[in-house]
Amino acid sequence: MSNEQMLYDRMKNCLQLLYDDEGGWVFDEILELAGKWKSKPTAFSKRDWVDQRDVMLITYGDSILHEGEKPLAALNRFLNRYMKDTISAVHILPMYPFTSDDGFSVVDYYEINPELGTWQDISGLAKCYDMMYDAVVNHISKSSSWFQGFLQGDEVYKGFFIEADPAKDYSSVTRPRALPLLTAFETKEGTKHVWTTFSEDQIDLNFKNSKLLLEVINLLLYYAYNGARFIRLDAIGFAWKELGTNCMHLKQTHAIVKLFRAALDLVFPGTILITETNVPHQDNISYFGNGFDEAQLVYQFPLPPLVLFSFLTGNAAKLSQWAKSLEKTALSSSNTYFNFLASHDGIGMRPVENILDEQEKEIMLQSVLKHGGNISYKFNGDGSKSPYELNINYLDALTDPNSLDLQQRVDKFIAAQSILLSVIGVPGIYIHSLLGSQNWREGVEESGIYRRINREKLEYEKTCRELEDGAHLRSMIFRRFAKLIDLRRQQSAFAPIAEQQVLLLDERAFSFIRYNSDTNEKILVLVNVSSEHYDMQLDYDGFDIINNELINRNADLKPYMARWIKLN
Repeated sequence: MSNEQMLYDRMKNCLQLLYDDEGGWVFDEILELAGKWKSKPTAFSKRDWVDQRDVMLITYGDSILHEGEKPLAALNRFLNRYMKDTISAVHILPMYPFTSDDGFSVVDYYEINPELGTWQDISGLAKCYDMMYDAVVNHISKSSSWFQGFLQGDEVYKGFFIEADPAKDYSSVTRPRALPLLTAFETKEGTKHVWTTFSEDQIDLNFKNSKLLLEVINLLLYYAYNGARFIRLDAIGFAWKELGTNCMHLKQTHAIVKLFRAALDLVFPGTILITETNVPHQDNISYFGNGFDEAQLVYQFPLPPLVLFSFLTGNAAKLSQWAKSLEKTALSSSNTYFNFLASHDGIGMRPVENILDEQEKEIMLQSVLKHGGNISYKFNGDGSKSPYELNINYLDALTDPNSLDLQQRVDKFIAAQSILLSVIGVPGIYIHSLLGSQNWREGVEESGIYRRINREKLEYEKTCRELEDGAHLRSMIFRRFAKLIDLRRQQSAFAPIAEQQVLLLDERAFSFIRYNSDTNEKILVLVNVSSEHYDMQLDYDGFDIINNELINRNADLKPYMARWIKLN
């Protein structure tokens, strides 16, 4: 059977599950879309898969500001000045016109926010870097033409949104925020309650409507055509709603992702789907499907809180046990993890629900509050609420922002980032981590939005001066971090699907081996998460490529020290 026929069969099976007899009509429409996009010449080529050279920067389009210049142009100039040889890919967080949630309430999926720049600016970035675009397709702004059409009774958009009866029982539905699930709107046909999972300005889309599905598939093909090598499916776990369930990770949601994958494989092979599902591990990896038919990458959400917990307690046991459990997850040759420590959001607590106990979580909560952060909560079905997210800059989460010992802060932070750069998967680095930013309290106080604490807008010239000042915290972190990234990109043992074996050598250290069976390269990673200085006895000889030191059966580990030992 040809690859094309396999994709056809996969699409038909998914459409049968979603739409029963209507599936045949939808399949024909998808093929028509595929033909339209295949016939268009595109300037962008895509590599089939990822390797150790893939390191992604995560940023807003306006994270770097320069007077008299559009932010996307300023960002491109800044990246080319400082990071062209450090990063390979750039994830521009939602870059479309929006009304709230710092971009995640999109007004028009097809346009670039004119305050940021134009598609030409995005193309300029795409000529230098692999690009990841957001597909924020669980919901859309209430100011969008789609929802305004719905309010006016336009037949095209009547089925694009989920009308609901507020008298029914919604207690089983997963609630990510402590906000009402349904919002009342006045329409041409009277008052209607519609589903709004995240806020009253973020109206959930109705994938039970096949025309909506076709519109979203067209959108994904548009992004791939316009230079997206990676497409991030934001909040995709919520996509299909079925009253009486928790409305998370339903089989229909997986069918939707498989349809997206098949359409992209058919028209723009090499486009990589990444699912953003801030949930426990087993739910998260379910988006790999059979290894070849769903997402190629999934976010590794337990990593940020577990790395933070390890450094706060000086004990890597929980991190090691969790990482050891990943060895039971068989990865195919076309899927792996997307690793990160910091992002535009906070540090999620749901992924450690079955890993850390309440007392251990409390250690993190109290430390975050002490270091100037905040805690966001979610509603539970029984009317109670629990911590959902820690809102704090990752450097300040790890280290005391009032400490005068800058060198120790840098050592501790870089040790944590060495974990990010060496564990199995593709690393994603938030721009404020690479640039050594700290809590942006002004952003929180001005907006009342906790997540703004890690979304500072940096002034171009001021940031350049700080990076050039060797004694400045930004410069100290950036230079160490960039050197480590460059080293990582040269090691085939750090290929995204190279084997990983966790070693339980000492609870004060996170220890594991990465092994590339194709090149026979093997690296032992040792990261001291504690403030203690000790020797670790090893069964290995090798050369520490971070510290340029021969290692002979014994590793001296200073506080917050990382070693990458290339084994003989």
